[in-house]
Amino acid sequence: MQNLNVGLIGGGFMGKAHSLAYAAMPMFFWPAPAMPVRKVIAEATDELAGEAARRFGFENSTSDWRSIIDDPDIHVVDIATPNHLHAEIAIAAAEAGKHIICEKPLARTGEESKAMYDAVKNTDLVHMVAFNYRRTPAVALAKKYIEEGAIGRVISFRGTYLQDWSADPNSPLSWRFQKSIAGSGALGDIGTHVIDMARYLVGEFSSVNSIMSTWIPERPLQSGGADKLGNVSGGDGPRGAVDVDDEVLTMVKFANGAIGSIEATRNAHGRNNFLTFEIHGSEGSIVFNYERRDELQVAFASDPADRKGFRTVYTGPATPYGEGLWPIPALGIGYGETKIIEAYDFFKAIAEGGSVSPNFADGYQTALIDDAIIDSAETGAWVDVAKIDS
Repeated sequence: MQNLNVGLIGGGFMGKAHSLAYAAMPMFFWPAPAMPVRKVIAEATDELAGEAARRFGFENSTSDWRSIIDDPDIHVVDIATPNHLHAEIAIAAAEAGKHIICEKPLARTGEESKAMYDAVKNTDLVHMVAFNYRRTPAVALAKKYIEEGAIGRVISFRGTYLQDWSADPNSPLSWRFQKSIAGSGALGDIGTHVIDMARYLVGEFSSVNSIMSTWIPERPLQSGGADKLGNVSGGDGPRGAVDVDDEVLTMVKFANGAIGSIEATRNAHGRNNFLTFEIHGSEGSIVFNYERRDELQVAFASDPADRKGFRTVYTGPATPYGEGLWPIPALGIGYGETKIIEAYDFFKAIAEGGSVSPNFADGYQTALIDDAIIDSAETGAWVDVAKIDS
C-alpha cells in the first residue's frame, strides 16, 4: 500500500471536508487503495495556512500555492479554492505531473474548462471534479436500478437544488455573488450538481431552454475573506452589486429522447439542502431527496395492483459502497461520508492506474451545459448543447 502525499490548496469549508476525507478514508475502506498523507496546505496568508495545518492535520503549510506545485514530493494537488483560481492551479499541476482533484464547478466558463481538460487529456494523470453527491449510496443505487432496467426506458427527469442561505438580503457579498470570481450564481454553485446527477443517471443533454433571475441586486460588502454562506449578517455598511443569478429554471432535452427540468435557487425560505430528483421510466419511478439521504423511493409497474405505490429502500451493507460504511441499514450517513467515498474512488484510480468519473472531461461538458443555459436565458430560445472536443 503506497503513501500518496497531498497538497491541499484552500483551507475553508471545502478544505475541511477534503481533510476529513483523507483522514477517515482508510478507516472506512480497509485495506485502503492508498494512504493519503496530509503533507501541506496552502492559504492566503502564512497565519491562515498555519492555523489550517494545525486544524486539519497537515504536516506543513504555505501561503504560496506554487510551492506545492514545485514540490517533487507532492503526488496529489487538491484544489479547494474559489472558482477563478481553478484553471491556473490545475494547469500548473498537470504540467508538473500531479494527480488533481478539483472542486466544482470545474471553472467559470466552458473556455476555461477546455484549457484545464486540454492540460490533462493526453496524460496518465488521474483527475476528478468533486461532484460528491453522485456518490451518495442511494444515488449509486438509483444508477444500479436504471442500468439493470428496473424502471425500463427513462422518459423524464425532474431535478431541484433549493437552499435558503442567501434569501436574506443582508447576507454578505461573498465571492459566490461576484461573476469575476464565481462565473455564475446558483447555476454554477448548486445547479451543476443537478446537471451532474442528470448526466450520471439519464445521459447527455442535447438542448436547453432556460430562465435566470437575480432577486437581490446588491448586498453588504463582506469583511474578511471567509465565506460564511449566509450565516452572518452584513449589517448596514456599504453595499456592492450582485452580478450573478439567484435562481435558474431550465427545461432539458436529452440525446436519448428523454425530457426533463432542473431548478436551482439559494433564495427558497425553508429549504436547507433540498437536492432532489424524480425519474420516471416506462416500467417504474425513482425518487431521491438528499435531506433523507439514506432513503430511495421506488415504484415498479410490475407490482400487484394491491401493492402499487412508492416504497422506501434504506441503504446499508447490501447497497453500493455499503462494505465500507456502517453495518446496519439506515444507521445514517452524512456529507462527510460522500467525501470519504469520493476520496476512496480517487485514490483507487491512482493505485490501479485507471481513471475516475466525473473527471475533467465531465466537468468541461457540464461547463458547456452551463454556457448553453446562460445563452438560452439571454435569448429566450432553445439552445443546443455543444459537445466537448475529444
